Amino acid sequence: MKKSALFFTFLACFLFSCRKDDDRIPDVLVDISVNINNPGYFNLQAIGGWMYFEGGSRGILVYRRSQDEFMAYDRHCPWEPANPCGKITVDTSSNIIARDACCGSAFVMTDGSVSQGPASRPLKQYLVYWDGLSILRIYN
Repeated sequence: MKKSALFFTFLACFLFSCRKDDDRIPDVLVDISVNINNPGYFNLQAIGGWMYFEGGSRGILVYRRSQDEFMAYDRHCPWEPANPCGKITVDTSSNIIARDACCGSAFVMTDGSVSQGPASRPLKQYLVYWDGLSILRIYN
């Protein structure tokens, strides 16, 4: 009896560990530093400003939340991540909502939370370091 219980436990662990995880945004090394005082990064100098950057899984969106706080998100939509269509863009009529035109999900840029489904998970977030003067670093 003990052998069969051990066999089924091993089999269950094997089956569940071998499933392909298509429900996750891929982990990609991110380490970007910019001087936001340079004219090319003018949009990040004001609260509520945002910019797209190369990197991450499908690009990175950086949003200036307050005088001293920036948020950085992967543009890869968390709804069905295996779908190559899903990529968020800023809704320029609001400048606070990012949308995925493929599935219709919407996200609040101040915290990455879902404001409209079908997505149920927030945007993938990256770490941000701000030196308080000019250098902004986005990394994981």
